[in-house]
Amino acid sequence: MSAEREVAEVATEAVGDAHQLRSLVLTGFGCHDKMKLKSRPAAPPAPGPGHLTLRVRACGLNFADIMAQQGIYDRTPPLPYTPGMEGSGVVVAVGEGVNDRKVGDRVMVLMPSGMWQEEVTVLSTQTFLMPESMTFEEAAALLVNYITAYMVLFDFGNLRPGHSVLVHMAAGGVGIAALQLCRTVENVTVFGTASASKHEMLKENGVTHPIDYHTTDYVDEIKKISPKGGVRAWTSSWTLWVGPILLRATTSSNPWQIDLLWNGQPHDGPKRNLMALARTWWNQFSVSALQLLQANRAVCGFHLGYLHDEVELIDGVVTRLVALYNQGHIKPHIDSVWPFEKVMDAMRQMQEKKNVGKVLLVPGPEKEN
Repeated sequence: MSAEREVAEVATEAVGDAHQLRSLVLTGFGCHDKMKLKSRPAAPPAPGPGHLTLRVRACGLNFADIMAQQGIYDRTPPLPYTPGMEGSGVVVAVGEGVNDRKVGDRVMVLMPSGMWQEEVTVLSTQTFLMPESMTFEEAAALLVNYITAYMVLFDFGNLRPGHSVLVHMAAGGVGIAALQLCRTVENVTVFGTASASKHEMLKENGVTHPIDYHTTDYVDEIKKISPKGGVRAWTSSWTLWVGPILLRATTSSNPWQIDLLWNGQPHDGPKRNLMALARTWWNQFSVSALQLLQANRAVCGFHLGYLHDEVELIDGVVTRLVALYNQGHIKPHIDSVWPFEKVMDAMRQMQEKKNVGKVLLVPGPEKEN
């Protein structure tokens, strides 16, 4: 099949019966036709103890899902499985022992996988009540991006008034979340990298100095703009080639105070590519403990996928994020909304870096993008 005729819609099996529940199922790695839209007979929900069942209204798409489809994500369950780490919906049944949720509650969900389906049963501790004014699309766009940005900036980066921050890929879901959170702290200078076409949007979201990473060496650019103050926190999300530049910034003689906050893993293209993986390994930056000690710097890693069992930690962060939302300080920016049938088109939107903000999936009919 030629590239022009590459599958644009997910193969569908037994879909269309009103008494069927649909779900996206990954049956193999690499090829687009391995993502199937399947259906199962609908049955009265019967969640077990501590669980609840909800009708899904919107789902978040993350680079972790794209990497899982490629076969290079370290938290991928055994095949076949339903992807999806976050979403929103309405509770339709509660199991024994669930006292803080009831039928009809609107909730957002954070889970290791399984969200991309019309009806899902989850642990009640994986759900969070939505603010009354929040839409299902906003709820599906909040958790992964804003928890990541919040913890990287405040728990790892110790962001304080007067600091400077470099947000790499600032027009993506995590990037915009980071920009909005930076604006909750006084006198923070934000450098943001993105394609030139997205710079006006970055300025509207608080970026003091937008930088086109396609044409500009942003390490040198920041040195020119801020030769003394430098950058306090550096957030990097899902990049393949940024490692050597990070190493140069870390080991340079410039008196920056930089915390390198490494969030995510590299990805490359729609298929598993051994050469790309080898290139990624070769490009990984390294820095010695002595270099960090002498420069008073830190390197931090963050992987939300390993924190799903940290219920109290995540609940505390979400509580703070909901408060910021209610106060009008943060608001998820939705790039586009795609039906389940066009999940691969949605993935391409992110792979090709065309999105500004969050890309969502919905079980129902296609919405205007």
